[in-house]
Amino acid sequence: MKRMVFFVFVALTLADMVFIPCLSAQTVQFPALEPDPRVLEFARRGDYSWRDIGEIALWASVVGAQGASNGSAQAELIRDAVAELLAMPDLPMDAKGRGEFVLTFVHQRFLKGYMENQTRMDEIFRTGRYNCVSSAVLYAVFATAAGLDVSGVMTKDHAFITVNTGAELIDVETTNPMGFDPGNRREFHDGFGRLTGYAYVPARNYRDRTSISQLELVSLILTNRISELERRNHFADAVPLAINRAALLRDRRNPVSSPFFTEPQQDLMDRLLNYGSSLMKSGQEATALQWAALASNRYPDDDRWQEFIYAALNNLLVKLVRAQRIADARNTLDANTAILSRDNFNRLEVLVLDAELVQHSEAVRTAEEAQAVLLTIDTARSRGAINESRTRELRNFIILKEGERLSSAESSLAAIRYTEAAIAKYGRDSQLENAVRIYRNNRLAEMHNAFADLYNNGDYDGAARVIHAALEEFPGNRNLTQDLNLVERALKNR
Repeated sequence: MKRMVFFVFVALTLADMVFIPCLSAQTVQFPALEPDPRVLEFARRGDYSWRDIGEIALWASVVGAQGASNGSAQAELIRDAVAELLAMPDLPMDAKGRGEFVLTFVHQRFLKGYMENQTRMDEIFRTGRYNCVSSAVLYAVFATAAGLDVSGVMTKDHAFITVNTGAELIDVETTNPMGFDPGNRREFHDGFGRLTGYAYVPARNYRDRTSISQLELVSLILTNRISELERRNHFADAVPLAINRAALLRDRRNPVSSPFFTEPQQDLMDRLLNYGSSLMKSGQEATALQWAALASNRYPDDDRWQEFIYAALNNLLVKLVRAQRIADARNTLDANTAILSRDNFNRLEVLVLDAELVQHSEAVRTAEEAQAVLLTIDTARSRGAINESRTRELRNFIILKEGERLSSAESSLAAIRYTEAAIAKYGRDSQLENAVRIYRNNRLAEMHNAFADLYNNGDYDGAARVIHAALEEFPGNRNLTQDLNLVERALKNR
């Protein structure tokens, strides 16, 4: 029996979900979310005869399958074969002998060759191929028709049958024609009653086993079909099967609880989310969100849908931000605010807000614009939308950019005063302090060059005024002191 594999990618009902036009999803035909009407009738029956089990097994084998065989014809085939079995003169009267006889009958009549993935009953009648699930279901139908008390058994990766004789429980390994009571040898005699040999089917490791009802056994046909579809990445086709399985098992009187038997509602949610995740993997995040809106309204599970929505929106917003469609990212987040938990909204808000702040920062051209962005950054930090590290990084970008602008447009002195004022306001910062040192070096160069121009042109008085002013800003500077000595000698020798 193939084990189911599911992706586990990814709160709130999404009926009020809104999408902005520029990000509308592709037109997709989503899987049906309502169960097959027949399964609702199956679930209501309650006590299941062998005819019921055969009918439901054939339905489970073909529902949602393309080119499926004629179920009514195969149901008639089962009825005819049951009549043939019951009319056999050598059908034993005792339960143990009858159980072994039925196993021999179904193998001679129907079961021709084992195939691991062949879990469908209709395929048994068409090709004779079977696996542990399909052969166990077939045996259960005929054994029950023969008056035996049988139930299903499953382990981690296998399914078989148990026959209750009243005196003992006997395992039946239905994949083997000699699998009745595995682990015990079976004697063979010739026509004169003489022993000719033994057949022995070793018992498998049945330590970790779970008893299941015949209906639950039939549901494994759907389980295996789902597993096979998802293995081939047919996630959309797996969804209706999971919906039908959950509907089939919804009214069980004593539902099995086992790690080997996938709980129907849990299984259904896994399939819904796997399909949505497949949309995300193919780059259809907006379509995945539409799927979430549709499916969560019919099958709510706040925590799991919230995780999925967050993943889909995060992927979509990252794409928009990387494409520099920052306004679209903001519109998308705002349009979906109602369906996000507060924590998830805050996490996505950080992504969008950061992109907006970077965009605004890069667009700054004037002192007024720089001040406005700094205020926005401070406001975002005060409400916890960005952390301190990112705040400092963005703030420094603006301050350094404005300092450079002032240095080029006005003077290094203006840049020094602006940056020192920022340090006084926001606190010491090595990056800003280093910028001040660079501006001060530039300021020294500017004042020395102004001095040199005047001195070289013979304006010693003007050169002296410049160098005295420079020394007031940079007292004791060796280069400026040398300039002062030079101009003073020139003045004396004039």
